[in-house]
Amino acid sequence: NSEQVNWTLFWQVGNYKRTVKRIDDGHRLCNDLMNCIQERAKIEKAYAQQLTEWSKRWRQLVEKGPQYGTVERAWLAVMTEAEKVSERHQDVKNNLINDDFEKVKNWQKDSYHKQMMGGFKETKEAEEGFKKAQKPWAKKLKELEAAKKSYHMACKEEKLASTREANSKGETSLTADQQKKLHEKVDKCKQDSQKAREKYEKALDELNKCTPHYMENMEQVFTQCQQFEEKRLSFLREVLLDVKCHLNLTDNERFETFNAADTAQEDLKWFSNNHGPGMHMNWPQFEVRIPSQHDKEKSKKSTDVMLTGINAVVDHAQAGDRGSICKYPYSDILLLKYVACSVSSYDKNQAHTGSTEWSDEDQTAPNSGNDTNGGTNPFDEDAVKGVRVRALYDYDGQEQDELSFRAGDELTKLEEEDEQGWCKGRLDNGQLGLYPANYVEPI
Repeated sequence: NSEQVNWTLFWQVGNYKRTVKRIDDGHRLCNDLMNCIQERAKIEKAYAQQLTEWSKRWRQLVEKGPQYGTVERAWLAVMTEAEKVSERHQDVKNNLINDDFEKVKNWQKDSYHKQMMGGFKETKEAEEGFKKAQKPWAKKLKELEAAKKSYHMACKEEKLASTREANSKGETSLTADQQKKLHEKVDKCKQDSQKAREKYEKALDELNKCTPHYMENMEQVFTQCQQFEEKRLSFLREVLLDVKCHLNLTDNERFETFNAADTAQEDLKWFSNNHGPGMHMNWPQFEVRIPSQHDKEKSKKSTDVMLTGINAVVDHAQAGDRGSICKYPYSDILLLKYVACSVSSYDKNQAHTGSTEWSDEDQTAPNSGNDTNGGTNPFDEDAVKGVRVRALYDYDGQEQDELSFRAGDELTKLEEEDEQGWCKGRLDNGQLGLYPANYVEPI
């Protein structure tokens, strides 16, 4: 449900607020119970007054009327019964206001202490306790996220360098020095990737060492909140039992009852399992970066742009305008164009051979209608209706073509999940991009 989405995973940073909010909710529930008792007391008072007025009017009519004897006495007995019932309902009203209402009012005043700047002292103490317990672990988690991002970027650079070196092998037009530079670039990227991996693993190890102490401190503060809530639950149960007894006008069971043998422990256990330490938590683990669909799209776009620029330079150079375009020798320009063409050719071969490393969804079939003559844009809002989905977790886009959203946000899924687990979607503000498929659920 929506509440579970908003307050999921007690162990995540900042998600203790549901437990803190329960203290404020407890104060409000005391007000609600007092209002409930007060309204019932008004009903009892009004009914008692109506019975008294009814009995008085009809007693006068019967006594002044022509009826006599035993029938008259029986008739007047009905009036007497109404007067006694009126007195009984007046007693119910007095018990509700003088006993039950005042009891809740005094307990609320003793249990919740208002501060000068607003809020309650109990709420502030719980908030500060959770923040203090979570601060060291949150700092380690932030360092872990930064190390993970650096490692994945290093893997990306290493993959790109390896691809460039593979395309240049066996090409006679490249000099030995150029081959050497490409190889050195690959070695450097591998070293950077290894260093980033070691830093990532170290950050994860430090976080794992900090986790048991973090859990112990969080559970300690949570236990204190549970004890305070247990007092409130037990007290309200006691008051409701008193109200039940005051409303019971006879020995017969005429009101819906609840099992007095139940204890507040069952309510506390439910809250802990759904909003506290009993919740499941996916603790951070080492994640190996898997190249995604949009990595290929970016690489292809970059190659196309580079090749277009080089072709322009070569055309100017061949026309005799080399001096005004570039300061590099014409032979170097031709070599650069050759390398770019090799990279482009390699990308196309990868797509046609059905490599498992890249998805072939980008390949456009002949006459598919995606060309410039009357084709449809897959990201056109009018052409693609999509499916509405809701985010289960927070996600911050790591690349420019990735979407960012918070748990509970709604967006439109435009395409089904690809082999790497990514979907294309659109936010309500019109932004288009990619997002992890397992971070959302259909509405």
